[in-house]
Amino acid sequence: MSVSRLPYPFAETHQVVVEPGRIVTGPEPSLHGLAEARRRANGHVTLERLSKSEFELALARIYTDRGNGFDGDDLDHQFDLEDGETAYQTRDLLDEAEDAPVIRIVNQFLRRAVLDGASDLHVEPHEGGLRVRMRIDGFLQTIMDRSDLPVRRIVSRLKVMAGLDIAETRLPQDGRIPLRLGGRQIDTRVSSLPSQYGERIVLRILDRSSGLKPLHELGLHEDQVARLQKLSALPNGIILATGPTGAGKTTTLYSLLDLADTRERNVVTVEDPVEYELPDISQTQINSDIGMTFAAGLRATLRQDPDVILVGEIRDNETASVAAQAALTGHLVFSSLHANGSVEAVVRLRDLGVDNYLIGATLRAAIAQRLLRRVCLNCSTAEPPTASDAALFDQVGVILPTRVMRAVGCASCNNTGYVGRVGIFEITIVTETLRAAIGEGASETALRHAALDPGDTLLGQGMQAVARGDSTVDEVLRIVGDSV
Repeated sequence: MSVSRLPYPFAETHQVVVEPGRIVTGPEPSLHGLAEARRRANGHVTLERLSKSEFELALARIYTDRGNGFDGDDLDHQFDLEDGETAYQTRDLLDEAEDAPVIRIVNQFLRRAVLDGASDLHVEPHEGGLRVRMRIDGFLQTIMDRSDLPVRRIVSRLKVMAGLDIAETRLPQDGRIPLRLGGRQIDTRVSSLPSQYGERIVLRILDRSSGLKPLHELGLHEDQVARLQKLSALPNGIILATGPTGAGKTTTLYSLLDLADTRERNVVTVEDPVEYELPDISQTQINSDIGMTFAAGLRATLRQDPDVILVGEIRDNETASVAAQAALTGHLVFSSLHANGSVEAVVRLRDLGVDNYLIGATLRAAIAQRLLRRVCLNCSTAEPPTASDAALFDQVGVILPTRVMRAVGCASCNNTGYVGRVGIFEITIVTETLRAAIGEGASETALRHAALDPGDTLLGQGMQAVARGDSTVDEVLRIVGDSV
């Protein structure tokens, strides 16, 4: 039976929505809302009352489900236009406010990116018009490329939403747009960059409502989880997560932080931005425009009687030195560092000007990680390994499987052959032997041989994922290469 859907703002305000055969309400639906819902239901229905959080999730599901059997076209979901003073107010992607074509277009690709789980959204003016791409599982996919769009107005719309200066088109700018999609909290970091055909906009999308994942769900083995649990209980030292942008370093650090006993330990974070809200933990947002840098924030937290400190990123000598001093004075410090591998973290700290003896005295462990795309189960094929595959398995000491997966491509995976991603981790624990080698200024190659067996490297962990059927040899080589 076809029913007429309530407007989203009405459903949210009156805590009532209509579905075929039933009416769903929040804990405190209004009488007016119930009366209107019964009128639109047009027949016998059941009434289901939910808690506030359950109703918000149901609201998001119902108003983002295109195949729900409602009459009429999809709602034109839009944002509200704001001036500069209110630009940072949270907007709801499902709210209906204005009918301007530019607003509908912007909301269309924002909503598409959020619902498809994109990590980034690129808005790129070019000679022929405007191209919009989103990054899913590490790869960019074009969702719009048209020549009939008002490019400048679309860019201006995004800049207004992010609180940027629309009159300034010659300099790069950064901002953020807090959004809601029903009950889901979405945060976006916005970056504008002048280009030949207009300003290019890139948005980093973060779903705050997705929550933290337990360590075993990140792709870690049981023995790796046990090692990280021991590390999170250490009284002092530095634990680093390394890898390129988008490798999941922050997620790993948050999962480690979640293991800390907040009842007996004071946990403080200094982040840019605060990506997830953690219970019983004090979280501080960096603002470099007013001098609130990582180093300044770290120094301030040391006066807050902390036991555990998370520093979003070590990117300069000052932050690295303060973190090392914090570790020496009895604090446990978690942070991220841009380095290709776990052992390379030592070399990177040297580059930042930290003395070898200080690195050896404070560094407890380094975790390098990558995200491999999971092979699509609907279209993948299992084939005998080739001679080159066998050589890779032998190189890292992993038992050669009888079959390895090959990506094919189908409609369910958008013809990529992969759906979702799984993490692989290279964990280097700083032992007494390795500490002595660091203090003596040993080379990266010497440190790697002292710290890791071939099977524990990123390549070794990747080939283990291939042996389990999670990914393919081609994907491992694309992500980590063929060197141990």
